[in-house]
Amino acid sequence: MRATIRSVAGEAGVSTATVSYVLSGRRGAKGQAGVSPATVQRVRDAADRLGYQPNSAARAIRTGRTNTVLLSLTMLSDPWSLEVIEAVQRLAAPLGITPMILADADWAQVLRNHDADAVFIDAVPPESRDSLGRLAERGTRLVVFDETLAPEGFDVIRSVAGPGCVLAMEHLLKKHRKVGCLTSGRSAAPGPPSRYLAYVQALAGAGLELREDYLETFDVTPASAYAAAVRMLSGPERPTAIYATTDYAAMSAVNAAQRLGLAVGRDIDIIGVGNTGEGGRMTPSLSSVGPIDFFDRVARLLLDRATGAEREVAVLDFPWQLFARESAPA
Repeated sequence: MRATIRSVAGEAGVSTATVSYVLSGRRGAKGQAGVSPATVQRVRDAADRLGYQPNSAARAIRTGRTNTVLLSLTMLSDPWSLEVIEAVQRLAAPLGITPMILADADWAQVLRNHDADAVFIDAVPPESRDSLGRLAERGTRLVVFDETLAPEGFDVIRSVAGPGCVLAMEHLLKKHRKVGCLTSGRSAAPGPPSRYLAYVQALAGAGLELREDYLETFDVTPASAYAAAVRMLSGPERPTAIYATTDYAAMSAVNAAQRLGLAVGRDIDIIGVGNTGEGGRMTPSLSSVGPIDFFDRVARLLLDRATGAEREVAVLDFPWQLFARESAPA
C-alpha cells in the first residue's frame, strides 16, 4: 500500500500538518510555527522508512509551485556550467527544490509546454530574444545571462568579459613577446567584439604581429581544445605563453603542455577566462580572469525567484579581475 502523509505522521509521532510543512520544503511561511531540526529529521526518516513519494502534480495544483528550477546550459562539459549546477544544487536542497538540466536545447520551445518555478538561461540567440518577453508576460520567472539585454520583466546577469580579457593579456605581455591564443571558431570569426578581439588589440598595442602559427581554434569541447594546444606547442617556434578564451581551453592547454614535457608556469605561462573553481583547484592552479562570488550569487537570485521572494527585476553586474596563480605567476 502506498504511504501517505497520514501514515508518515503516525510513524513520526507528529501531526499531518507538520509532515506537510516539512516535506513541502517551505521555510518560515506566514502562519507556520517553526519546526525543530530534530522533528524535521524524524519526519524525513519516517518518510524514508515508509517509502513515501509525494504527489507532485497534486502539490503543484494546490500550491501553484512545481518545486523545480530549470537550468538551460549550452555546454555541460564546461567547468563554468558545472559550477552553476553545483551552486544551485547546494542551495536548492535545503529548500526542497530540484534543479532540472536542459543541455544545449531550445529552451523557448521547452518552456512553451513545461513549467518551472524559475529558469536560468545561459545563452540567448538573436532569434529567441522576443521569446523572453512573452515568457515573462506569462509569469515565467527568468534569470538570463547576457552582456547586453535589459531587464524587461526578467532578471539579467551581466558579466562583461572584455575588460577582464584585456587584464589577462596585459598580465602575459609584462613578461612575454611570444603569446599564442586558443580561441573557439566562433570567437575568431568576423563579427562583434569578443574575447579574441582583446588578444588582437593587445598585440597591436604592444607593437607585436599577429602570427598564424600562434593562433589555434577549437570547437566547443575540451578534447578539441587539447588537440589545438598540442598543435600550437608542437610547432618549430612555440609561444612562451598562451591566452585561452575559456577556462576549459586553458586547462586543456595545461594538460597538453605537461604531456609534451613543459613545466607550466616556467617553460610556458597559461591563462584562461572565467575564474572557475575547478581551474583554481587544479595542479598547477590556473591563472584566470573573472568575477568573484559569481555562482553563489546567481544561485541565490534564481532560488529567490523560485520561492517567490519579492524584489524588482534587476541587472546583477559582476566586474572582472585578474587571478594570477601558478600557471602564469605574477
